[in-house]
Amino acid sequence: MINSRFIDINGRRVGKGYPTYIIAEISANHNGSYEKAVRLIEHCSDAGVDAIKLQTYTPDTLTLNVDTDMFMVKGDNLWKNRSLYDLYSEAQTPWEWHSDLKRTANDLGLELFSSPFDPSAVDFLNELGVPAYKIASFEITDTNLIEYIASKRKPMLLSTGMATLAQIESAVKIAKSSADNENSLLLFKCVSAYPAPPESMNLNSIPYISNVFDVPVGLSDHTLGNEIPIAAVALGAVAIEKHVTLSRQDDGPDSAFSTEPAEMKNLVQQIRNVEKGLGNIFFGPTKWEKENVQFQRSLFVTKDITSGSKFTHDNVKSIRPGYGLPPSYLGEIIGMVASEDIKKGTPLTWELLSNKHKN
Repeated sequence: MINSRFIDINGRRVGKGYPTYIIAEISANHNGSYEKAVRLIEHCSDAGVDAIKLQTYTPDTLTLNVDTDMFMVKGDNLWKNRSLYDLYSEAQTPWEWHSDLKRTANDLGLELFSSPFDPSAVDFLNELGVPAYKIASFEITDTNLIEYIASKRKPMLLSTGMATLAQIESAVKIAKSSADNENSLLLFKCVSAYPAPPESMNLNSIPYISNVFDVPVGLSDHTLGNEIPIAAVALGAVAIEKHVTLSRQDDGPDSAFSTEPAEMKNLVQQIRNVEKGLGNIFFGPTKWEKENVQFQRSLFVTKDITSGSKFTHDNVKSIRPGYGLPPSYLGEIIGMVASEDIKKGTPLTWELLSNKHKN
């Protein structure tokens, strides 16, 4: 059972029983263009998302300008053979953009917050007045940074990609002990692969994480397509974060695994439909079914019967529509006698039955 906790982002509750909070992550998909960043926000507003997320760092707050092997991206991925410093230099969102981008988002009715990667970014975002902080998966082991973010007394959204249960527990303990109240933390199920294959997701972890740590849980998604986040909502995810780009054909660091505006718009609508479909625990005919109750099976006279004749399996059957007695009474009725003449096609009622059995 998913817990009932929530976080509050500038008056908007995010948790079980509330609409899924949908976050569009711009990350590096501005590709160095402020105008493109603004267009992304505008497209996301049209798509119906709730919030825009940035990443706030400089290459010097994330790594060192060193080209030794340890500082090179290895493996078969989008950024292989690049130095970390070079990659982050290209991917960064200039800090001088943040205020205007926040204003643009707010004017469109969207929240804007960011992932800080060092204390200077935390302070910068705090002065900017962001309503929440997102902590990236790669920073979950930086408990000093988590503690500092928590000291700002704002909601925290913490991704858990790659983290062990013990690492998550440590981060949650620090975040909760340092924050203003116990409803300050949301965890994101996440797989830090770009893109992440569906078989890597283990979405059944979502209710488990929520119950173990007594917090709301969302999904920070790096898969292609919409199936995984939709399934996550059905499993109890209360927030969805997804990278967005104007086009996957753009030659940017994050373009290839990001969703395009039309896809994001479809995702939002699909999530809203899933929310409607999940509904509540309910049994019996809904208001859409009531007129169709007539098609349930019931007992009908299938041959003309004269008064005093016995009801048999030959002249009474369970058929559609549902205007007669329920089929469960068939065994009781067989052997009873008709109280009057009955025409074929008459729904069987108690008034048509004598209280006698014919020997």
